[in-house]
Amino acid sequence: MRSILFIGLAGLLSACSTINYIGIETYNPAEVTFPEHVAKVLIVNNAAPQPEDTGYGYTLQGEKQDTCKAKADSALFDACRTLGEAIAEASYFDDVLLYHDAVRKDNQAFSDTKLTRGQVVSLCEETGTDAVISIDRLQFDMKKNVGALGEGYVMGMIDVQMAGVIRGYVPDREVPLATVHMKDSIYWSESADYMSVLDKILPSPEDALRGAGTYFGAKVYVNFVPHWQKETRWYFTGMGARWKEASAYAANEKWDMAEDRWSGLYQGTESWKSRAKAASNLALCHEMKGDFKEAYEWACKSYDLFKRNSGDADKSTQLLELYVQALAGRIRSDKKLNVQFGGD
Repeated sequence: MRSILFIGLAGLLSACSTINYIGIETYNPAEVTFPEHVAKVLIVNNAAPQPEDTGYGYTLQGEKQDTCKAKADSALFDACRTLGEAIAEASYFDDVLLYHDAVRKDNQAFSDTKLTRGQVVSLCEETGTDAVISIDRLQFDMKKNVGALGEGYVMGMIDVQMAGVIRGYVPDREVPLATVHMKDSIYWSESADYMSVLDKILPSPEDALRGAGTYFGAKVYVNFVPHWQKETRWYFTGMGARWKEASAYAANEKWDMAEDRWSGLYQGTESWKSRAKAASNLALCHEMKGDFKEAYEWACKSYDLFKRNSGDADKSTQLLELYVQALAGRIRSDKKLNVQFGGD
């Protein structure tokens, strides 16, 4: 099975440039590989909400406020809901369900409590699912700062730091299938003429936590399903007619035609630099067609030419070194995708 990609032209450099950059989307495997029989998964909230009076600091006009409170219960639900929606949209599993209630009943928000095998078996039997993805801990650290901006304006900023533990479980294992630790943050900044206006446009503490929970769920899903990722590629240009012709084909995504022109340039020149540039471009052609091993070989040829003739510090050498690493990663990812989709 081949990885799929879409390609779109990014901003091209000026006409005198020797490199055109393009944006691509690559299809990448999940970090966690579930057993082949897993078709339906259950999203579970196993995290206890942190106390209302912890994890929230509010500074108003330089003075710390000591009566700050913010409820995190809804934020945990939003994180699970968004995680489930993102996994469902990936269309990898046959079905994705969201458990109707929080599993943990204690108030030990700062403890990382795994689901027991008995709980996993019970949850899967109750819902008819094959595996569980559980948020076992999710904590927030929110800082709000409101002060004068000058000329009568006021400005407010909210910064929420998140740290979570998410696990995958299957009923026939005594221990979790995988554990994911994730940290991230989300930020708001608004200004207004009056404090009353600022209060309306800046999210409330609860809404800020809910926004953070939604953001968290939308970010962590990539660990559990294959997903698209934006990356940058490039091709070298030249002043000759065949270089321009090849670039025109590449700009219109006609990779077979571009490959034919760049192959002729590679074989028909004694200039090491032209051969290095053509080899790099040929690597791109093969990557666009899903031939990652062939692309890797051409990228290595280009890298060796640049390194041998221009040295390690040369920008083109460094660029090709990154490309070789990226293609090696795509080869590994392609093998993992085959496993996750049940290919040979």
